[in-house]
Amino acid sequence: MKNLKDLFEHQLRDLYSAESQLISALPTMVKQANTPNLKKAFEMHLKETQEHQIRLKDVCEDLGISPTGEVCNAMKGLIKEAKEFLEENVENEFVRDAGIIADAQRIEHYEIAGYGTVLRFAKELGYTVIAEKLNKTLQEEYAADEKLNSLATNQINRKAD
Repeated sequence: MKNLKDLFEHQLRDLYSAESQLISALPTMVKQANTPNLKKAFEMHLKETQEHQIRLKDVCEDLGISPTGEVCNAMKGLIKEAKEFLEENVENEFVRDAGIIADAQRIEHYEIAGYGTVLRFAKELGYTVIAEKLNKTLQEEYAADEKLNSLATNQINRKAD
């Protein structure tokens, strides 16, 4: 990498890998969640994540680059931790859901950090239209995190006690 543009492109590919991995993992989270509202939130986020991946592909096409070529090891690790939790012997279904939310929020926070970074790079590089696309995804990631937070604090955590 020689410059900010190269780093920006690297970060976009990393996010594309992260979104691809999440698309594969979310159906398991839907299946493992017990609370209907949590299942629905994961189903909705799966659809959004598919849109995020398409949006990243569009951004890469706008830049004339391939979205593939990187493996997001951070997402791989976050998903591995989530899968390990799901293998735990958790007797209380609300404790299980609270744990699933904790792992999902770690993933959301990682994505928020990644999209915040590429948005800043896009703006600094003068990619106004691309920045708008990335900001849309960033706002959706914030909303997904808030939805999980609301489910946890207003419903699931209380029943896990």
